[in-house]
Amino acid sequence: MLYGLIAGNGRFPFLVLNGARSQGVDLCVVAIKEETDRDIEQAAHDVTWVGIGQLGKMISCFKDRGVTKAVMAGQVKHVQIFSGAIPDVRMVKMLWNLPRRNTDALIGGVAAELAKEGIELIDSTYFIPDHLAAEGTLTKRKPNELESENIKYGLHIADEIARLDLGQTIVIRSKACVAIEAMEGTDATIRRAGELANGKLTVVKVAKPDQDMRFDVPVVGVPTIRTMIDAGATCLSITSGKTLMFDREELLALANANKICVVGTPRETNPA
Repeated sequence: MLYGLIAGNGRFPFLVLNGARSQGVDLCVVAIKEETDRDIEQAAHDVTWVGIGQLGKMISCFKDRGVTKAVMAGQVKHVQIFSGAIPDVRMVKMLWNLPRRNTDALIGGVAAELAKEGIELIDSTYFIPDHLAAEGTLTKRKPNELESENIKYGLHIADEIARLDLGQTIVIRSKACVAIEAMEGTDATIRRAGELANGKLTVVKVAKPDQDMRFDVPVVGVPTIRTMIDAGATCLSITSGKTLMFDREELLALANANKICVVGTPRETNPA
């Protein structure tokens, strides 16, 4: 069976390619001109470039190659949808029929169009389950009492914004909300929090209550920790089993070197 890969930005698509290759699976890649790293052409044998609005071309590529299952990996910035890109007829029809244009609706609409053509969008972590965060404290240092209180408070708030599809990240200081993620992404949210209240910040990043693992799976990496260092953040809470950790060893080593604690919080313990 030939699997397809819809590649967004960042390292996620490359990790999926490596994971699939380790399992003896080749991937047919559709790369997004506005987002995907050009190095994808060296990492994959079969790459087709499409514009952000060329849904029809993406589907045709997969159908021509006999793809029946596809993985979506890598962010496509929400603002790209509103950047003036010219959508093709298939994308226009899909957008027209959406009740709203948040992340779930947009990507869900793409998944539905793929399904109409016999292409199933599968769990984006399918080839890299070993990159999912484990439960418990992942660094040498555990959260202190204040950080634990910040996490508890942050989980409650973050659950609400995730449920509403407003973002996945909230930054807390002394049990007060400093910044909430919208379209800007995790790192930009942390930077903004650092500008508002530098020092002793706790970052809480959560999966949605009913997280669809096919897309928009929470991701943290070395850049996340570097941004936390610059912002004066000392603690990171992520949803265990539903958050991807890129470059885990380097991430945790950097966190340990800067006395930042990282904790994997199981979804079922998040406050209602």
